Amino acid sequence: MKKLGPGLLFAGAAIGVSHLVQSTRAGADYGYGLLWALFLVHLFKYPFFQFAPRYAMATGESLLDGYKKLGKGVLYAYFVLNFATMFTIQTAVTIVTAGLASNLFGITSSATTWSIIITIICMAVLMIGKYKFLDNLMKIIITTLTICTVIAIFIAVPNTTENVHFGQVLPTDTVGLAFLIAFMGWMPAPLDISVWQSLWAIEKRKVQKSYKTKSAVNDFNVGYLSTILLGVFFLSLGALVMYHSEESFDSGATQFASQFINMYTETLGDYTYYIIAIAAFTAMFSTTLTTLDASPRAMAKASHLLFNIKSKYSFAVWIVILATGTVCILLFYLSEMKLLIDIATILSFVTAPFYAIINYKLVCSSHMPKKWRPSVKMHILSWAGIVFLVGFSIWYLISI
Repeated sequence: MKKLGPGLLFAGAAIGVSHLVQSTRAGADYGYGLLWALFLVHLFKYPFFQFAPRYAMATGESLLDGYKKLGKGVLYAYFVLNFATMFTIQTAVTIVTAGLASNLFGITSSATTWSIIITIICMAVLMIGKYKFLDNLMKIIITTLTICTVIAIFIAVPNTTENVHFGQVLPTDTVGLAFLIAFMGWMPAPLDISVWQSLWAIEKRKVQKSYKTKSAVNDFNVGYLSTILLGVFFLSLGALVMYHSEESFDSGATQFASQFINMYTETLGDYTYYIIAIAAFTAMFSTTLTTLDASPRAMAKASHLLFNIKSKYSFAVWIVILATGTVCILLFYLSEMKLLIDIATILSFVTAPFYAIINYKLVCSSHMPKKWRPSVKMHILSWAGIVFLVGFSIWYLISI
């Protein structure tokens, strides 16, 4: 457990809306019919995520340092894209977490108030406890999430009235295709999270000197496997509880959370309320916490590399900027949230090939020690992944 860290932080960042909402909805709409999509997208995105800790530990520097070596234009592109999406993404995950907190803890039904409370708590955790505390806390969160989700599945299996079918399907209608694209685009996470992974690996090395390239890759593999398993778990819950129920989720955060939890408790029994609520809340809280840590960490590093802004307070300043921007959106632009999320989602989709190509180019370049460059199998998988992601983005743009 001591050797684990950045891999679980990756899992914490990834297991959020993509799992709680999209995987559950996939199971509700198609039963187990989209398992093929879940496995396929994990396979094709794997090398580009794995290159992050591999590069960081083999060179002692983050992907952002590597991007600068490929050309400042690459780093500028990252800086602009990350700044354009980080406020919306943080607001989206925070508001869903707030809705779940409102149902779990009560106190107030205001999603905005809960969002501000959660943001303050996360800021305190990150600015006081720093990376070491985050590392240890995420082990507890992911363990709790996994246990609660597995218990829920064991309860759901004997209580389901539907026959379980594992026949795979390919949606052909417009709505189905749009959902499939969104499902695969956010599963397990947008590719820019690879930058976060490299930064976390560097931080892990500072607190644990024995954390080297091989242990970093193994740590990442554990985290990546967690995202696959929990994706299957949430899809299974949707298939076992909601398949053929003809239920649809409300767009309001508090209403969505209440509806999500009630769907399960009505089927599985009221005694499962806290199991489902804790599983859902920990999934979203882990995402809220890790994104609030990672985006400021990335922006502080990019600012240093691009503009030579170096200060021990840079990370804290960017956390305050992100938290302030998130609260402003919640207070003044929440009615435009759907549009903002759509814009952020589109950017994440169409930029996936960009991150895949530059990550692959970086680990194949002279900046990467020969010992740790990709194997023949990883080369083949990388090329297949790039073709898949480019085709995926074109398909998305044609379909919208």
